[in-house]
Amino acid sequence: MTDDIQRLHAAWARIEGWLREHAPASAASLRSPATEKQIATVENAIGYRFPPTLRAWYQLHDGVEDVVEGGAGNDFLPEQNGWLPLDIVHEQYRLRTEGGYHGPGAIPFCYRTGDGWWGYYVEARESEPSYGNLGAWSADSANEPYPYGTNGWPLTDWLDEIASAIEERRCLRHPDGTEDTDKHPALSDGGLIWVDPDDLPDDAQLLRDL
Repeated sequence: MTDDIQRLHAAWARIEGWLREHAPASAASLRSPATEKQIATVENAIGYRFPPTLRAWYQLHDGVEDVVEGGAGNDFLPEQNGWLPLDIVHEQYRLRTEGGYHGPGAIPFCYRTGDGWWGYYVEARESEPSYGNLGAWSADSANEPYPYGTNGWPLTDWLDEIASAIEERRCLRHPDGTEDTDKHPALSDGGLIWVDPDDLPDDAQLLRDL
């Protein structure tokens, strides 16, 4: 097991442990681990192998339940994104690439629950400097590494930052230390959400205020 995968396992254990203790609705939305056959089926269909860290993450859980409809605490990733099950990864990849608007090799692993208009991908083209890193996609704009103007955020580092932000009850910080002030962790109906404190829903409470 490589260091990156060991670190991913450690970061995810922190996140899932926190969800089970503090956000049971989010923890309950997690699906069973993806099998090697399920992962290979998607890889064969899209023509790209999953980067090792993305593969390792799906071997822990095949995304979350009810991601199309949203709700039930399953939108616990930043930007109210739901972690996509592999069958929807395949569907979304096809939608993103047909017609040539979005380039190949960007594996969409999450989208904003309830609308599917925006989400994150991991770059699967090994020749690219952003290989294995996060990018952002939307229905009406081209793919771009995230944070913008960089080579993207390594998946393991992103999950590690999510874990630190919820444990420390603070907003997300980009790799350069910039605070993402509209992404503060909060609880709503037993689930984790990420919000701008100035637009806090009536039924939500910021972690920093607990």
